[in-house]
Amino acid sequence: MTIEDEYIRLIFGLKLKQIRTEKNLSLFGLAKLTSLSKSYLNEIEKGKKYPKTDKIILLSESLEVPYDHMVSLKLDKNLAPIGEILQSKILKEIPLELFGIKENNLIDIVANAPAKVNAFISTIIKISQNYNLTRESFFLASLRSYQEAHNNYFDDIEKDVEKFAESYHIDLSKKITPKDLEDILIEEFNYTIDENTLSKHNNIGSVRNIFIPKKKVLLIDKDISEAQKTFIYGKELAYNFLKIEDRLYTFPWIKFENFDQVLNNFIASYFAGALIIPRKILTEKLTDFFAQEEWQPLKLHQIIKHFNCSQETFYQRLTNILPKYFNIKNLFFLRFTHKENSPEYRLSKELHITQQQAPHANRNNEHYCRRWISLKTIEDLEKTDKTRAAFGVQISSYENQKNEYLVLSSATSDPFRKENSRSISIGMLLSPHLKKKINFLKNNPFNKREVGVTCETCSIKNCQERVAEPKRLERTNRYREIATSVENIISSYS
Repeated sequence: MTIEDEYIRLIFGLKLKQIRTEKNLSLFGLAKLTSLSKSYLNEIEKGKKYPKTDKIILLSESLEVPYDHMVSLKLDKNLAPIGEILQSKILKEIPLELFGIKENNLIDIVANAPAKVNAFISTIIKISQNYNLTRESFFLASLRSYQEAHNNYFDDIEKDVEKFAESYHIDLSKKITPKDLEDILIEEFNYTIDENTLSKHNNIGSVRNIFIPKKKVLLIDKDISEAQKTFIYGKELAYNFLKIEDRLYTFPWIKFENFDQVLNNFIASYFAGALIIPRKILTEKLTDFFAQEEWQPLKLHQIIKHFNCSQETFYQRLTNILPKYFNIKNLFFLRFTHKENSPEYRLSKELHITQQQAPHANRNNEHYCRRWISLKTIEDLEKTDKTRAAFGVQISSYENQKNEYLVLSSATSDPFRKENSRSISIGMLLSPHLKKKINFLKNNPFNKREVGVTCETCSIKNCQERVAEPKRLERTNRYREIATSVENIISSYS
């Protein structure tokens, strides 16, 4: 059953139910009026059946509604948003089964409570308009929810990586080089690698590679780092080994046509990360690292250097491995970007495992707390010649909250934008479980800082890093005081 067929049935059912209720008729009453069974009418209203022409004529005459109005797909103002959503491509593009939703269930929900669903949809539309929620944002948020629902660990992809390594005799215990993967692309999948063409085009911005499917030509920027090249090759191998056809053709992506492309891009990226940083090797190295009695940042740097990866790929990989193999699930991943001499820091990527750990992106154009190590590492980097990454670690204690987080951060030049920096951070809830897993936490070796979320909502007094007044906090407090005063006035007359 296609969604278009269900859409036509549902629209008719919604209209019939609306007309019936407007005339104060129960299903039993309509059945008596038309001599049609109550169960048959109920199935029509739920969008499960579409009546034949003679039955539609009978309904229109009994309800005194023109036949053309009954069969029209146009909904009145009260139900129009439902029609827009059902008629749009969103329901076709998002694989609802990822979230355990069947199309029939969705139709039933809409049919059973059209007014409530309509109100909900109208609210979503207004929110998206106010916050400039694009189709891209919607799809990426859906993907993020999917990752978080699975603790960002996908065992089937991990096993596919190990099958691939076995098939092509790749030793996962050793550092993987671009040449290892390039040879497979050329010899097994008939790729041609072209490192010259992209340099002839100055108007393609940050694009590092373009794949031409008809010719199986991979255009790649000759100036990218070895780690970037390894990752790009890893993604291309994923598309081929997993037989993924609906895919993106550039890195980074420019646009996508549907949700499947977004999901497949994630699968290919996960495959590349798991290939470059195998789960067994990383788990062993982290176990040894966490067993150290003292915090040794050099050891962490050595682990990262063991793999042919960027800082971001490594930290992203931690979000796969820590929840699964160390049961460290209360964590977040953040990527900040910053243009030199700009007052704005942009949170361009985030992931929260198990809970909405603070902080998360704000949509109010407010100023993120400058006390975060995520921003501090960028500041430290920009004071140098940027030839080496800047690292930082702190325990963040959020104001008015009991939770504290161990946050590791590193900053590098943005590989995709000139005169831009970016930081990658992973934060872990400082719980008794974490202290048992990470031996060096027993000695409290890290600086602790009380932090806010944004300056506009922060109540920390005499903050030297503040770049904006706490206007939103002050407004909230003012409304609270007014509400308290009103309550006191009312109670004084009791």
